[in-house]
Amino acid sequence: MKKVFWLLPAVMVLSTATAFPQLQAPGADNTPALGQPAPDFEGPAGMGPATLGLKDFDGYVLLAFFPAAFTGG
Repeated sequence: MKKVFWLLPAVMVLSTATAFPQLQAPGADNTPALGQPAPDFEGPAGMGPATLGLKDFDGYVLLAFFPAAFTGG
């Protein structure tokens, strides 16, 4: 029981030490400043080779991200 008690803090320290570098942003921060236009980007436009980018829209675009949309919980 005492071995498990001392093993738990060691596992917590090691997992924190390995997870911390993943939280750091790689490279320079290229986030546009408040009020600046968004950079152009492209992504797939469905089930084909066509792409759809920011330049294809005129006016305002709302881009939403739902990280838990397809999870069971």
